[in-house]
Amino acid sequence: MNITDIRIRKLLNDGRLRAVVSITIDNALAVHDIKVIEGPERLFVAMPSRKEESGTFRDVVHPIAPEVRQQLETAILSAYQTELAQQTAEAGETGSAESNG
Repeated sequence: MNITDIRIRKLLNDGRLRAVVSITIDNALAVHDIKVIEGPERLFVAMPSRKEESGTFRDVVHPIAPEVRQQLETAILSAYQTELAQQTAEAGETGSAESNG
């Protein structure tokens, strides 16, 4: 499996939800609404899910093999950190430009 694209759709700061992500696998399959969540000890990736009538959530799609889950989580969290750093840098540049103006 090759993750050919990762898009950070939305960065958030409210509650534990930090980002909403879409990925493309092998240029053939898109998976949307993957969430980056801040847990008690670290960030983790939650796969797309839906709420059942009983109130429980069930994943719509998820990796079967632990190594695939690790591959997905590593790639998504890396893309998230890169996007976060880029947003921070852009905010700093905007702030510097406003200070100099």
